Amino acid sequence: MNLTTEDTEIYTESAEVKISALSVFFYLCVLCGKKRPYFCAMLLTDTHTHQYYETDPVKRVELMQRCADNSINRLFLPNVDLESVQQVFDLTAAYPDICYPMLGMHPCSVKEGWEEELDAIMNAQGDRKIYAIGEIGIDLYWDKTTLAMQVEAFKKQIAIAKSKKLPIVIHCREAFDEVFQVLEEEKDDDLFGILHCFTGTHEQALKAIELGFYLGIGGVVTYKNGGIDKFLPEIDLKHVVLETDSPYLTPVPHRGKRNESSYLIYVAQKLAELYQLPIEKVAEITTENSRQVFGV
Repeated sequence: MNLTTEDTEIYTESAEVKISALSVFFYLCVLCGKKRPYFCAMLLTDTHTHQYYETDPVKRVELMQRCADNSINRLFLPNVDLESVQQVFDLTAAYPDICYPMLGMHPCSVKEGWEEELDAIMNAQGDRKIYAIGEIGIDLYWDKTTLAMQVEAFKKQIAIAKSKKLPIVIHCREAFDEVFQVLEEEKDDDLFGILHCFTGTHEQALKAIELGFYLGIGGVVTYKNGGIDKFLPEIDLKHVVLETDSPYLTPVPHRGKRNESSYLIYVAQKLAELYQLPIEKVAEITTENSRQVFGV
């Protein structure tokens, strides 16, 4: 190609424009936290993670980078007791565009004097925004003797959620009958949320949906004997949100190791397989469901 001086200037300017456009594109991908630009269109939401348990600053940055690398850029953080409140807010402050805090008292934290601790938890909010009351509920796996207190604490926190027009995120372990009884008693237009880490039956799934709750599906769906994969495709995906419950319930292929929010990609892949949909569609639907729940 023979170029005049004028042609060279025009050609060079055109090339610079193209390079500049590419630079902007890749810069935006970096801002999104993406090393793989083709993932920019996909957005996954972890609706339940205790990622704040990692307090080592270097490891925490690595955890968050792996989330970004796998298109997981929305993390909802439930505390479990008074001590974990500050951990939730610290991670939220460090990653305000990615992390969304909740407040509540885990049923395993309900002991004598729980009322004072719950008051302290809720007062710790200050002027900060929260997106749910959670995680709350009933757990009869560890201690059945505290059932009456757990029910009372559950109802008290449902009342708080209703007063704030917020969803609740429910922890239910070996207590579906008890949880459903409370939800039936408290049912009205202001009661909604997520049944976190759903591991129940098809019938229980339909009951939860009837009561106005989304099913939180996590690593258990990837387990060979998890059970929920057998009927989950019969549940419309519009009733499902994704979660990890990290550092617990690690999905296959990392089962047995410490869980982390970046592993949500394996849960999404499993649902894509079960529903015979592209993973991008699973991400789109479940993230939109999370927006409906949390209002953000």
